[in-house]
Amino acid sequence: MHCASPPDFQTRFPLGASISVAELERDPYPFFARVREREPLTWVEALKMWYVTGYDDVRRVLMDGVNFTATAERSPIRDTFGEQMLSSEGEAHRRYRRVFLQGFSAVSVTRLESHIRAAAAGLADECSGASTIELRTRFASRLPIHTILLAFGMELAAEQDLRRWYDDFERALANFEGDLHTRERAQSSTKQFHEYLHAGLQAARRNPDDSLLSSLVQAPADRRLSDEELVRNLSIVFFGGISTVEALILNSLWALSAHPELIERVRSDEALLANAIEETMRWLGPVQSATRYVVQDVELRGVTLRAGETVNCMLGAANHDPLMFPHPERFDITRPNLTAHMGFATGHHMCLGFRLAKAQVRIALQILLSRFAPFEVIDREANPPTGYEFRQPRAMWIRGAVR
Repeated sequence: MHCASPPDFQTRFPLGASISVAELERDPYPFFARVREREPLTWVEALKMWYVTGYDDVRRVLMDGVNFTATAERSPIRDTFGEQMLSSEGEAHRRYRRVFLQGFSAVSVTRLESHIRAAAAGLADECSGASTIELRTRFASRLPIHTILLAFGMELAAEQDLRRWYDDFERALANFEGDLHTRERAQSSTKQFHEYLHAGLQAARRNPDDSLLSSLVQAPADRRLSDEELVRNLSIVFFGGISTVEALILNSLWALSAHPELIERVRSDEALLANAIEETMRWLGPVQSATRYVVQDVELRGVTLRAGETVNCMLGAANHDPLMFPHPERFDITRPNLTAHMGFATGHHMCLGFRLAKAQVRIALQILLSRFAPFEVIDREANPPTGYEFRQPRAMWIRGAVR
């Protein structure tokens, strides 16, 4: 394993050598702009890894399955959940992903939309009578949990447990510094989560229905995964299904509230609302990176990357590359290439549930913007988006009359 600093890192990569985790956590975009111009491939000493920041370079690494891999023993995703589709390659990756594809197809997502709308409306109803609410805890963090439990045919009574486990998982997946307490908490939560999923698989066998969980245990023999394989892959599906949706709801509303002239436009035009979601994925993406490990020595940007080193493809930086997106600091829902963002990554590890995520966010925004009028985010300065791996406001207070 190669974790040592390059011998001349302070001379060759002064920006990466001096950046702190606290600065990245607070606001990585100014750093991204500096390194794209001066150190497009830089060694971040605080995290002992390479950062790739240009759009074309990020795409090159994510599309290169020969020199770069998503699997390594020290991968935080693998360490937390075990081997699954995001930490495997080759035939194992294809086997894992193939079983889940149908459940996240356009047809399957369309079938779920009425249920998502009912869940979102119910959560909004719970806010009736309040002129001010904290949206993350009352709505954004709950809708994706309700949706994923619904899709997999599991009881909503598990909501609080899933929330607790998810919080531990999120900290662990950003734990590139190797904090032991963070890892131990996640390992404990993973054990509990896996026990919960095993029980769900057994229940689906006893009482088959039309849920995704039931379809997994009834898959044809030539495609069926073992229970242990299903549990490991369900772990990352559940995590991704909660993480991205919660953040994208909040980030979209953060972006729109910074541009209040857009709110009335997207309220009345579903196409513009879809554009706003796509532009949020570019402008303030929930997932800021996709990690790869060097398979064999390879040159990138005139630098030799050594086998075993860690390369973080900074999706947030790529999505602000002015060569791809002119004036990237602007939130512009009329960009001609706004769907070219890499907010869901790209290549064979591209997010499996991107359709379901966008459907949930679209429905959530429709309901929130129609039910809260006027819609206003308050205390913006006190609760800005934070995070260098997973980025979102940690709280969002909104004010408006509930309809």
